[in-house]
Amino acid sequence: MKNNKINSTRTPVYRDAGFELTNAERTSEAFNRESGHDQDPEVFIYSRYRNPTVIDAEETLADIEKSKWALLTQSGMSAIDTALSVFQKKDDERPWLFFSEIYGGTNSYIDNVLIERRGINVERYYPEGHEYDPGKLEEIIRRKKPSFVFFEIVSNPLLIVVPLREIIDMIHSHGASVIIDNTFATAHLVKPLELGADLVIHSATKYLGGHGNITAGAICGNDENLLKDAVEYRKYTGHMISPDDAYRLNTQMKSFSLRFERQCKNASAIAELLDEKDIVREVLYPGLKSHATHENAKEAFNDRGYGAIVTFSFDGKDDQEKRKRRDSFIQSVSDSIILVPTLGDYHTILMPVEPVWGYKYPDPGMIRLSVGFEETEELLNTIQSGLPAVD
Repeated sequence: MKNNKINSTRTPVYRDAGFELTNAERTSEAFNRESGHDQDPEVFIYSRYRNPTVIDAEETLADIEKSKWALLTQSGMSAIDTALSVFQKKDDERPWLFFSEIYGGTNSYIDNVLIERRGINVERYYPEGHEYDPGKLEEIIRRKKPSFVFFEIVSNPLLIVVPLREIIDMIHSHGASVIIDNTFATAHLVKPLELGADLVIHSATKYLGGHGNITAGAICGNDENLLKDAVEYRKYTGHMISPDDAYRLNTQMKSFSLRFERQCKNASAIAELLDEKDIVREVLYPGLKSHATHENAKEAFNDRGYGAIVTFSFDGKDDQEKRKRRDSFIQSVSDSIILVPTLGDYHTILMPVEPVWGYKYPDPGMIRLSVGFEETEELLNTIQSGLPAVD
């Protein structure tokens, strides 16, 4: 960042709403340059436009993602809104194609904002069971000719992993752009921009922040035109993250890779433990060879890990017994593993799937475990001690 002239190892928190412009000539210069929507301006005007503390955090994120630029917003949903909206042009009537297996909030945004309020022509691609069929996807793209395709590398909560390189190349071959939500895999496992993705987004609330005490979103890219469009859209809609949140996020991102590596290790150990238990009907974790998309994950992640989410289901003779076993386990481990409706926290948390997703994933015995970076043996002992309560 060009504007840090203070002898400090960190850019301070600039809480200025507006910045001093001194005289009319400097004011004219600043506003004339503002039309170029530079990410790091020579002269700051107003913190909704750009802010020095925010830019410093964005540079940290760009280094993590190995992108030419990164922008921060106040939440993951505002990052999604910004990333998608830069593709909305009044004369472009091409549909927007979304994978069905994406974050529930994103699907609700698609239905209630894009379709109902904006009248966007939306198409969806549905997987075959727990796998994606690139041939079926290509057939849809040929017929619908979308402007872009939006997907998550690892789906929630079934952890379906896309054949990443194959579908990025295929989508581009048909003239569509690629927008990827990389919240679950993170840049530690894969950097989609290096494979040709046009935009990558994150809910920085999750692993980039990693401590459950901040909400933030991120958009990363290499295309300068997309950067200018995103800066402009963020400015006019007010999607800017606050300087205080940007400062805190910046300090948290310094330890991101160390934290996430440990979380992946812990998740793998838990998945292997659960996979050995007869009371557990199914364990969904891309690192297990039994997972339907293990080979996709192996190719995309290249032995860097398989993520920090483990989804598993308790067996039972009927739905009532499955719910009873699910609830008994949740109660048994509740002193150490609490029920919180988020993921990516420093400590292990869980969510029952059926009450949240309902008819979409109706398995009454299913639990999504977001694994933290506690001591591995401590976590395994907690899981092990909770299983007898299920019998």
